[in-house]
Amino acid sequence: MVAPEGKSFISTVAVVTFISASLAWGIGIVIFRLISLVLIVFLGFCFIFFRDPSRIIPVGDKIVLAPADGKVVDVSQSENGEKKVSIFLSVFDVHRNRTPVDGIVTRVNYSKGQFLAAFNPDASEINEHTDVEIQSPGGIVRVRQIAGILARRIICHLKEGQQVSGGESLGFIRFGSRTDLVVPPGTSINVKVGDRVKSGSSIIGELS
Repeated sequence: MVAPEGKSFISTVAVVTFISASLAWGIGIVIFRLISLVLIVFLGFCFIFFRDPSRIIPVGDKIVLAPADGKVVDVSQSENGEKKVSIFLSVFDVHRNRTPVDGIVTRVNYSKGQFLAAFNPDASEINEHTDVEIQSPGGIVRVRQIAGILARRIICHLKEGQQVSGGESLGFIRFGSRTDLVVPPGTSINVKVGDRVKSGSSIIGELS
């Protein structure tokens, strides 16, 4: 299944590829043969990147689900006891973001910024990002969609006041990026740095 967020992008690449192929083999312009082959490979990559598989969503009142596919690159705790789990998404990971908990969206805020490599520890604060806060039964849970060196388009579908369930689509990030999850003090975390998780199906913690 192709993500709706990628259909216009794929359509554009497909049209350009068709035109290039027509110039290469229809009219016989040799240089466009190489260009066409490169575009065909890129088009195949786009179909892989924008895949949007369905997920089996675990059910539980206090569980915290992974908001993104990828590799856990940071698990830390702030001075006030909040815990953060950072997930790095390579270009080969599914880039669908999902809500980690049931609750009501209390805040959605987009911030401009830089485009450091998403695995850089400073990316969480410096890079362009969108913050989503969800009031869950166990407290405020925050998700930050972070742009990377290639990811220049952050898409968030949620609106303030919206009721959500864990595992619902939150948005999409085009190309390599990072997603941070911040949970209330007392939340138990079940993952460690180096673990791989899947959005909406991996349980990464439990609210107190």
